[in-house]
Amino acid sequence: MDIFLRNIDPVVIKKIDEMAKRKSVSRQVFLKSIVEKVAYEKEQNEKEMRMEMIISKNILVMVKMSEAVERLENLMYELMEE
Repeated sequence: MDIFLRNIDPVVIKKIDEMAKRKSVSRQVFLKSIVEKVAYEKEQNEKEMRMEMIISKNILVMVKMSEAVERLENLMYELMEE
C-alpha cells in the first residue's frame, strides 16, 4: 500500500534525506521504518511493561525463595547441633 505526502517543508525533506544517508538507506526505506515504528510503538511499550512486571515478580519470588532456603539452612544447623 502507498502513502503520499504533499506540502512538506523542503528543510524537513533535506533533514530526512540527511538522516537516511547517515543510515545508508533511501528516503523511502527510512520513512517506511519510521511509520512502521510509530504504528507498533504502543504494542511494543505494552509488551515492555508486561516484561518488566514479570521480571519484577520473578525477582520477588527469587528473594522469597532465597529467604526460605536460608531459614531451612539455619534450621538444619540447629538440628545438627542438638
